[in-house]
Amino acid sequence: MRVTHYICKYTPVELLEALGGRCEILNGMPENFDLSDQVSHPNLCGFGKSVLEACLSGQVRELVLVNCCDTIRSAYDVLLRHGKLDFLFLMDLPHEDGGCARERLSGELRRLAAEYGAYRGTSFDPARFRAAFRRTQEPQGPYLSVLGARVGDRLWKLMEESMPLPVRNDTCVNNRKVEPPEEELPFTEWMDWYAGALLRQLPCMRMTETSGRRQLVNDPDLRGVIYHTVKFCDYYGFEYSQLRRELTVPMLKLESDYTVQSSGQLLTRLEAFAENLAPEQTARRGERTSMEGKQYFAGIDSGSTSTDVVILNREREILAQVILPTGAGAAAGAERALEEALRQAGLERKDLTATVTTGYGRSAIQIGDKSITEITCHAKGAFFLEPSVRTIIDIGGQDSKVIRLDEAGNVVNFVMNDKCAAGTGRFLELMARTLELSLDEMSTAGLDWKEEITISSMCTVFAESEVVSLIAQNKAPADIVHGLNRSVAAKTCALCRRVEGKGAFMMTGGVSKNRGVAAEIEGILGAPLIIRPEAQVNGALGAALFAMEL
Repeated sequence: MRVTHYICKYTPVELLEALGGRCEILNGMPENFDLSDQVSHPNLCGFGKSVLEACLSGQVRELVLVNCCDTIRSAYDVLLRHGKLDFLFLMDLPHEDGGCARERLSGELRRLAAEYGAYRGTSFDPARFRAAFRRTQEPQGPYLSVLGARVGDRLWKLMEESMPLPVRNDTCVNNRKVEPPEEELPFTEWMDWYAGALLRQLPCMRMTETSGRRQLVNDPDLRGVIYHTVKFCDYYGFEYSQLRRELTVPMLKLESDYTVQSSGQLLTRLEAFAENLAPEQTARRGERTSMEGKQYFAGIDSGSTSTDVVILNREREILAQVILPTGAGAAAGAERALEEALRQAGLERKDLTATVTTGYGRSAIQIGDKSITEITCHAKGAFFLEPSVRTIIDIGGQDSKVIRLDEAGNVVNFVMNDKCAAGTGRFLELMARTLELSLDEMSTAGLDWKEEITISSMCTVFAESEVVSLIAQNKAPADIVHGLNRSVAAKTCALCRRVEGKGAFMMTGGVSKNRGVAAEIEGILGAPLIIRPEAQVNGALGAALFAMEL
């Protein structure tokens, strides 16, 4: 039997099953949007494109849509013209629960029943209708809730696998609860009742009255919230802003484009959130474990640009610190960097008591005893270097992140910019090449500027074109570099504002050596930056400190 797919919790699933259908949520995350991009607007949200991709690739043959938003209406129009579905229906859903709304939806239910029944050659079966209502099982005891916009299947699996507590999917389509009917009625009266039952569900954010959603976060067993939004979708951004001000439990915000391409970055955020929900599962901050019988400890930070290694002795003294290019493979880069660190320290591999890996390449490294996210490791390293630090600004080769700490060094909040090279070390490296400057020259070139130049583009590629144009206008290199520094600083300080960063501020990562960028960040923040000599190996240092606590 073919499956009838649906996308919205207001879809009359029980009616479709009463007419002989078998229903499934359409929730797949494609590798790309090659097919949908050929027939749709580029600013269509990722979920809308995923719906088109599934239909255009032949994965979906029967689809019932609800006009949740303009994206779904557009997807419906595209599928009418380009799709090859056997059955396609768009149901009009009212925005509120009232007498007129129920009457309108009842008419839509009868229209769907007529068209779907004709397509299948079936008639409404009251027994199947009553049997289709199913009660959902909810976690018992402490749990985490996933709120906001729908979550794709692969991202949901990452959430389940990475969290230390049971996870409940309270996003739009999964947050469906329609109580079964108490009595049997004639079909038309049953549809009137059914319309009311569908509209009485806990509301989604497209409804006019959404206050009922408060019960999702007023549960004493709730221990944390993962709030998911989809790029180019605004509905749930408003709720997140409100919850950020009101929630007393930890909350992580994730944005996805509904493809699997950013799974690595999303997993880093999830694992960091999990580590700070249950810090005892990594190591307890501030607690010294017994050093008896322990000697040397290594931390390996495998980044996109460089692999850093720090080796500590039992007194927490740095015996070696190494920064080498990662190269083509994280595992090989880690091996090279560790061997060099061991050589500097005068040690052999067998002398290491424990090794912890971190960074984007941590999962590919087999030589560590444990893997911990760079968020948690950067917090550990920075707090060790300077216990007064409350906000860490880390700008690396391919990403930038801001981490806020409490008085004990625990991560309170963090945000990452790793979907674009703008504002990262790679951005500055490319601009230095365009200006024919070395990175050392780039670091100081913008300090002695005279003309204020604004680099307006948010994109690295377009910013390079802008710099080329400025060179053609005979603008002074110092002024151009100052504009670039200001652009990086503005993006970084915007991340600081998102986590409500406060002093003392510490800057880590390779870009901390760029005096011009650091000066601009200080100017925008209105506060000094702590920049330690170990700034570039801070993540590896944190990993080595965690290795001492294994």
